Amino acid sequence: MSATTQGRLVLLGINHNTAPIEVRERLAIPAERLADATRTLLHQPGVREGLILSTCNRVELLTLQDDAEAAPSQAKTDLLRFLHEYFAVPPHDIQPHLYEFREREAVRHLFRVASSLDSMVVGEPQILGQVKEAYTVARDAGAVSTHLEALMQRTFTVAKKIRTETQIGSSSVSIASVAVDLARKIFGSLYGKTVLLVGAGKMSELAARHLIQQGASSILVTNRTQSRAEKIASDFNSLTVHTEAIPFEALYEQADRADIVITSTGAPQMIFGRSHGQHFLHRRRNRPMFFIDIAVPRDVDPRMNEVEGCFVYDIDDLQQVATANLADRSREAAAAENIVSREVDKYQERLQSRDAVPAIKALQQQAEQLRQAELVRSQSKLADLTAQQRDAVEALTRSLTAKLLHPQLTALRESTRKKDSE
Repeated sequence: MSATTQGRLVLLGINHNTAPIEVRERLAIPAERLADATRTLLHQPGVREGLILSTCNRVELLTLQDDAEAAPSQAKTDLLRFLHEYFAVPPHDIQPHLYEFREREAVRHLFRVASSLDSMVVGEPQILGQVKEAYTVARDAGAVSTHLEALMQRTFTVAKKIRTETQIGSSSVSIASVAVDLARKIFGSLYGKTVLLVGAGKMSELAARHLIQQGASSILVTNRTQSRAEKIASDFNSLTVHTEAIPFEALYEQADRADIVITSTGAPQMIFGRSHGQHFLHRRRNRPMFFIDIAVPRDVDPRMNEVEGCFVYDIDDLQQVATANLADRSREAAAAENIVSREVDKYQERLQSRDAVPAIKALQQQAEQLRQAELVRSQSKLADLTAQQRDAVEALTRSLTAKLLHPQLTALRESTRKKDSE
């Protein structure tokens, strides 16, 4: 496969299918550092444009590379070095989990990711917003220009088309809803249970909605930003649901009130350790406590599972529940995959046509210059022609020129198409 005249598209990443959470959390980028990471990526050798998608399930580098730097081994080496240097993670810890896509396959992968076909829970609605956020950050950082701008706009169109033309998003699910389903299956019922949400972000709000639907009667909310916790508590308070915002500094004093703790803070350090579990269980007189850790990096030390009565599930444990959802959506996913394939073809054809345009224009201009030069040279012989006859000659020469050019222009377009498929 050859590059376009604008460079080569290279995508490198890890996700929930290729890397366990122990690896993914070492490469996770907090929202406040994403712009800095994107600018650093842009300064890597050969990178013309770049974008970083960092979610709880994946970290992907989408780059437009100079042709000279885009040899398969070189581009991968440069991007792997970026991951190593930026995150201080040894390359041998990353490399076994990496996947790489180029040109057409990179476009296909991006379309699939934005359309939620590559998500842990196929059809979940959050990923498109996360891709749009990655694009916005990269654009504002000056890392997205002509090529990636066109690609990202097409990506958003394809994702919307799939949502509109298939039922893949019906009874929409998310990591948060899967976490709640797991809690319901373990406890049998959430009626009368007290739930503590640690981290008042979008994930926590989604979890709260699903918890209330499943009958939770008391929801405690805490966040480093007290106003966010208070807003969520206020939004979900009702006649049947008691909600309360807890100051973050009182977290360890209040956490034992909860039967279920759902945590998704994005904090760089773990919030709950093994000793916290022992303390909570002592105060609860050994009544079980269930932790669902949907944060990357993780909020809960997995060693808390060693404490009798503490049950800890991280985001990779949710894969089992997500697999059941995948089976239910397989038919819609197949329809969505067909749309992706057609849209990849359309996008590639558009790129090929764009690559051929300069050569086509040059050929047409050269032919037109020759046509006009011949008319000027023959002007004395055509002096006695009427205006109508002059128009006929003009039309005749234009028609002959177009017919002579047609096979050459067709061959040029075909040549571009064949090069792209090699």
